[in-house]
Amino acid sequence: MSDLPLTRAWHANRAPRLHATAPDRLIQALLLAVLALLLVGLGGPLAAILAQAFTPANGMGKVATDAAVGAAVPPAGWAVALAGLRDYLASPALLRSLGNSLWVSVLVTLIVLPLAFVFAYALTRSAMPFKGLLRAITLLPLLAPSLLSAIALIYWFGNQGLLRDAWRALGFDGIYGVSGIVVAECFAVFPHVLMILVSALGLADARLYEAADAMGTSAWRKFFTITLPGARYGLVSAGMVSFTLVITDFGIPKVIGGNYNVLATDVFKLVIGQQDFQRGAIVALLLLLPALLSFGVDHLVQRRQTAMLSARAVTLVPQPSPGFDRLMLLACGLIAGLMLSLFGMAVFASFATLWPYNLTPSLAHYVSGLVDAELDVALFNSLKLAAGTALIGPLVVFAGAWLLEKTTVLPGARALLRLLALLPMAVPGLVLGLGTILFFNAPANPLHGLYQTGALLVLCTLVHFYTTGHLTMTTALKAIDPEFEAVSASLKVPLHLTCWRVTLPICLPTLIDVSRHFFINAMTTVSAVVFLYSPDTRLASVAILNLDEAGETGAAAAMAVLITAVSATVTVLYLLLARWAQRHTQAWRQPAGPR
Repeated sequence: MSDLPLTRAWHANRAPRLHATAPDRLIQALLLAVLALLLVGLGGPLAAILAQAFTPANGMGKVATDAAVGAAVPPAGWAVALAGLRDYLASPALLRSLGNSLWVSVLVTLIVLPLAFVFAYALTRSAMPFKGLLRAITLLPLLAPSLLSAIALIYWFGNQGLLRDAWRALGFDGIYGVSGIVVAECFAVFPHVLMILVSALGLADARLYEAADAMGTSAWRKFFTITLPGARYGLVSAGMVSFTLVITDFGIPKVIGGNYNVLATDVFKLVIGQQDFQRGAIVALLLLLPALLSFGVDHLVQRRQTAMLSARAVTLVPQPSPGFDRLMLLACGLIAGLMLSLFGMAVFASFATLWPYNLTPSLAHYVSGLVDAELDVALFNSLKLAAGTALIGPLVVFAGAWLLEKTTVLPGARALLRLLALLPMAVPGLVLGLGTILFFNAPANPLHGLYQTGALLVLCTLVHFYTTGHLTMTTALKAIDPEFEAVSASLKVPLHLTCWRVTLPICLPTLIDVSRHFFINAMTTVSAVVFLYSPDTRLASVAILNLDEAGETGAAAAMAVLITAVSATVTVLYLLLARWAQRHTQAWRQPAGPR
């Protein structure tokens, strides 16, 4: 009851006023600025994609881009465009690519899901040794471009690979094609699936297992009646994430796919190879549909999910079991060993003087990457992109999440902001990149000057990875007691000052995590920026593609290793910074002692 006056004061302070005060206008301006940024970076490109797909082709997509910034499409044009859409949807090549994309995505999900579940089960339900080391190894793919796994597989099983004959002895014609794509994608998506399943299996109430033991329930029956039902939502979410990541990935099929076409490579060939923006937009829309579907399914599943831990729950602590622990260690060691074999091969090949004729270690490939004018600029551009995104991204994410969770201004604008904050998760990078070209390359667009600039690369990357940062920041803000705002309201302290003095310091560790998320993804991304760079803004991840196409696979491997080394180094620095921020936050929360 003692808190009631404070709560009433807070709500009274947040109630609508006839005349907005200066702080209210400041908050409204901030809301509109974040909303405008997302509308420009996401809404405009998606509108341009839609307009381009349903507009008669004219070579460079001018009609569509003009329509995206306000020009109307003639009714006759829509009829012609729809007829062209029907014809293209009936083409055997498109159906083959669509079938290939679906088949690869389903196959990778069916392989990765049980492997990641076993690994997560070992981490959360066994007492095996070396848990920290094994988990760190499985997270290494997050620090590397997805192209690294494809390049490493080529060195292992390609036409001049060390184990070429062994791969063919298994019944495969070669690593180029569906088999190579599946193996490389499993390597790339495994850590994403593992993190979800570790979280799902970590939420377990020991009392359920104690009751089952008291009734003499067998281990298998406990697994099927307690463990699996408790993790079902995590399994669905992990499966949707795996499916979406694979079907929208561009880099791996481009490097190791050979003649096995998928939707993502079709978009690239239509836009870059044939300059056919209309058909490219149509395929991009088809690529958008599976991602939207999986996002919708995951959203519905999350809404139905109930709390797995009650206030009286007892944390499940795994008990040592020598036989089971050794079995789990063997399984996890095998998976980690396979991952290290790909990383090790990429590093070894990057030092080889001339593969496979002269394997003497040499720095030639690294010297070309660090000294060569074009490659040196590419690596420097990636660092600039990552640094810019890591600085601007967390501020925008924090502002958006704070406006949604701690304010009540402009309800309609806040609802639109909430939608735009979640939408990037369902938009593939290729679709966003193509839409960004169409939108910003339109002469009628007043923002046309941003086309092919570093600022546009930062904007596209920020929008592409916005949702994960937003959800992370929203979770942190929800954990802050509204009593802070209530006390501030009773003391007549403006809301934005409370944010600066209280909310922001508490959220500092989360801000650092979000900044790390933006930096690492900006260093490794390919699909979202492959359409946007110019000779002056070429990125290291895109340079890997160009080097591979030119036959300089060793230099491509060296560039991938350099990106991984930069990401790992920066990650260590972020962890040290986060540890300092955590200590600072804990010291801030502790009450002052007697003086």
